[in-house]
Amino acid sequence: MNTRHFMQRNFRHFNAAACRDAAEGWVRHLQTGNKMLVTLAGAMSTAELGISLAEMIRADKVHGICCTGANLEEDIFNLVAHNHYKRIPHYRYLTTEDETILLDNGLNRVTDTCIPEEEAMRKIESHLLTLWQKADRSNQRFFPYEYTYQLLESGLLKDEYQIDPKDSWVIAAWQKGLKIFTPGWEDSTLGNMFVSQVIKGNLSDTNIMKSGLEQMQMLVKWYQENTQTASLGFFQIGGGIAGDFPICVVPLIQQDLKLPCKLWGYFAQISDSTTSYGSYSGAVPNEKITWGKLDVDTPSYVIESDATIVAPLIFNYVLES
Repeated sequence: MNTRHFMQRNFRHFNAAACRDAAEGWVRHLQTGNKMLVTLAGAMSTAELGISLAEMIRADKVHGICCTGANLEEDIFNLVAHNHYKRIPHYRYLTTEDETILLDNGLNRVTDTCIPEEEAMRKIESHLLTLWQKADRSNQRFFPYEYTYQLLESGLLKDEYQIDPKDSWVIAAWQKGLKIFTPGWEDSTLGNMFVSQVIKGNLSDTNIMKSGLEQMQMLVKWYQENTQTASLGFFQIGGGIAGDFPICVVPLIQQDLKLPCKLWGYFAQISDSTTSYGSYSGAVPNEKITWGKLDVDTPSYVIESDATIVAPLIFNYVLES
């Protein structure tokens, strides 16, 4: 029994039913020629969501990504340093002394997985510094994802892959030429490293990195182009800036630019955030209607669960449809 048939047979109530409904809604959305934006918060790349997300991108089920800077970089970290990662299955029982030992060994923990600083972060920093300095010398400016694409295009990492490149969602996005929006990129390991290189004088200015405001400008153009003859759906994993940033492009176009614009044609969110006082990450889709982001008739789904479990199920359901 494949994933789709399994979910249709077993996922009938509560969060399970919402999961199945969201997957089927995605299928219907694409069947009429529409497109989908996926947003990634949390540590989805370190959770190796790329195994299923990359296939979705290759199959033209995903047409744009908005993610935290951490998700952009951590997919590449895993690509070149996977064999050096350390899993801590009993992470809930670590003492503060245990955590200090991990720090002293250059192992930065993300829940049950430790990212090796030297083999992952510093290795990618050294390669990107070369690209940043090249842009600096030639007075060129690029978005964070464009520097990552340049690194992949250079072939410098190819001999260092430690996973099947088919399991990297960033490689799949690069091969498909997808836009990757990374609002708040400075809140990432490489963002911190970039600033340190400017302060140390290895880069003349921060200006070679295009800003979040310029990313919003690019998003407006991208949204307008992709909704000329179709509708864009919004599949949100987690909350925070990865989801908040792109969804507001619709009221920006309608209310601030005073231009006609289609609302998002599908909305789904996987989140374990509860709906509470001011918790936007836990806000139900209805609240987005009041902000001019969703319509009364927009198919909307909320799955209150663990995205590392739910997202691959939904992705495989869509792939099998």
